[in-house]
Amino acid sequence: MKIRITFPVGSVEGELNDSETAKAIYESLPIKARANTWGKEVYFGIPVFKDEENAVSTVNKGDIGYWPPGHALCLFFGPTPISKGNEIRPASPVNIVGKITGNLDILEKVDDGMDILIEKV
Repeated sequence: MKIRITFPVGSVEGELNDSETAKAIYESLPIKARANTWGKEVYFGIPVFKDEENAVSTVNKGDIGYWPPGHALCLFFGPTPISKGNEIRPASPVNIVGKITGNLDILEKVDDGMDILIEKV
């Protein structure tokens, strides 16, 4: 399940996995949202309401996560304010729903409040 996430500064592509959370996200596309940043994480609320599904407390660079408490999609590209060392730690456990397959450098340019469009490719 391929997706594109477009910001005013560029876009990234990703591949969603076969989890129930990822399927629910894919079925709800396209989605318009507003960006929030937290360290090297871009996240934004989406109209998908799922509980934890194999949730993890640390993630890898390029992971796409779903954060159940905030009903948010999270794009991880480096440490967050609560990371220890080189780990990438979300605010609380996230469901890994996919991986960014394109260039992560665009995410460095995303600012709070930027418009986002998430769509099927």
